[in-house]
Amino acid sequence: MAGPPRQADDVSTGPQGGPTGLSPGIAPDVDGRPIHVVTLTDGGQRPAEVARGIAAFLARAERTLDIAVYDVRFETDAGALVLAALLAAVQRGVSIRLLYNVAHPGPIPVPPPPETAPEAIEALPVQTRGIAGVPDLMHHKFAVRDGEAVWTGSTNWTDDSWTRQENVIATVEAAPVAYAYTLAFDQLWESGVVERSGDVEPRPREVDGARVRAWFCPEYGEELSHRIAKHVGKAKERVRIASPVLTSGPILGTLVEVVRERRCDLAGVVDDTQVDQVFHQWKTNGVSEWKIPLLRGVIEGAPWSGKASTPWTPASVHDFMHAKLVVADDTSFLGSFNLSRSGERNAENVLEIRDRAVADRLARYVDEVRARYPRATPPG
Repeated sequence: MAGPPRQADDVSTGPQGGPTGLSPGIAPDVDGRPIHVVTLTDGGQRPAEVARGIAAFLARAERTLDIAVYDVRFETDAGALVLAALLAAVQRGVSIRLLYNVAHPGPIPVPPPPETAPEAIEALPVQTRGIAGVPDLMHHKFAVRDGEAVWTGSTNWTDDSWTRQENVIATVEAAPVAYAYTLAFDQLWESGVVERSGDVEPRPREVDGARVRAWFCPEYGEELSHRIAKHVGKAKERVRIASPVLTSGPILGTLVEVVRERRCDLAGVVDDTQVDQVFHQWKTNGVSEWKIPLLRGVIEGAPWSGKASTPWTPASVHDFMHAKLVVADDTSFLGSFNLSRSGERNAENVLEIRDRAVADRLARYVDEVRARYPRATPPG
């Protein structure tokens, strides 16, 4: 099981240096750097700290806010801080559009269903649209401010996401990157259908010396898996991975090669509870049973830690290992995308950032999370 919650160390960084010492509650972009990363741990921060950071990002909006969040709750004290920022933006005349996922169809967990109360969202004085997650999910967690800045990562807007889960938040202040996110948002807003979204070419952009690409699924889902697999396969120094599950065929196949050939320093962390559920699903459905020896070989052949999260119920604490992160040498991939086949089909987004400082910080974060939990154990 997970160890006792502890306070997180320095958690924010940027492309020009190491940890800044900023609290998660400080707006991620107030120091003026265009790329900023914040990491969250189980018990490492209070919900109000993270909520204030989100609210500060929203508070700088002057014209528009486009928000797409899989799971959002404004009913808590911390959630009320974000809601207040949205209502203040409305009073300033900011045009706000909010997308959220509805109608999760299937059994539980990978990923766990949202807590979002559609009636509460629809009561807001902003434009809203629920996207039916049938069969694929609107799994984004991002906001675009004035077409100039993006808030994104793996973090839903709930208290458990802010306090009991491992998560990553990134902000990028760069109009070309924000424009890509706006295009992806508009596709979902106009069609209301997951499978008609994500058709945004992942062009490289230079942002303060870093090379950044924005990837969107489902249109580029398979290409994204192959892109991540390519970087993992050619890494010479290190690979660090945090993902609730590992079920994407291209990534899983490449990890097997890296493990067997000992190409580089490979280590990671998964959600042990959800991995066990994946094994059970594969054994019972027969379709993906061929992946079982691959995943077992990857987990047993490299130092993987596993968080024994609480099995999902509507009333349980939602303490999943929720970060979705790959570091391969100097390149990082972070966002809403689980390393899974279903992730390729959902509405997802990922930032690919080629920058040594960002990669160093995120690799350290994976190692910090790994140290909190025991070795991952595939079921017998």
